[in-house]
Amino acid sequence: MGNREDLLAGARRCLEDKGWARTTVRDIATASGGVSMAAIGYHFGSREALLNAALIEAIDEWATHTGRTLAAFGADGATPAERYAALWDALIESFGTRRALWLASLEALVQAEHSDELRRYLAGGQDGGRRGVAAVLTGADEPAVDDTTARTLGTVQMALMTGLMTQCLTDPDRAPTGAEVVAGLRTLARVVDPEGAS
Repeated sequence: MGNREDLLAGARRCLEDKGWARTTVRDIATASGGVSMAAIGYHFGSREALLNAALIEAIDEWATHTGRTLAAFGADGATPAERYAALWDALIESFGTRRALWLASLEALVQAEHSDELRRYLAGGQDGGRRGVAAVLTGADEPAVDDTTARTLGTVQMALMTGLMTQCLTDPDRAPTGAEVVAGLRTLARVVDPEGAS
């Protein structure tokens, strides 16, 4: 690996071990196998940009793994509701198995309050995330997802994910199952549209 890749790997280790706020440039350099601290500025511009890149890389890897799991489940003839419940089961499981990753993502949101650069970066990530989750849910290729679907379906799914993540991280012993999430959404649909919801 080169310095850039070593820095990304080191930053990911630091996010998991120390969290966002407590990770220093020196920590990242040490965890990267002794890459110089100046290399962070050269390759990424700032500590925040490097931590962002490491966090996004980790989330992307998790999303790719989850997408493959769901595609295999769908090949078994599962209904859309079963696939959606399986998506939630995978998410809920990851809140426990990848706890450090999700806590780091929450920390990054808090740190964005003090950094316009970080806020812009995360906002761009959210925009891509809306489109990405809309693609997963509709079965479309991401570039084919129209702006309205990304803005509506993608936004609601991301809001649900963030809300459930905070609940699961706070009280993991009472995390719901995917089937319970789907049941709750069906109930919510009847509340919002009692005549049309099935």
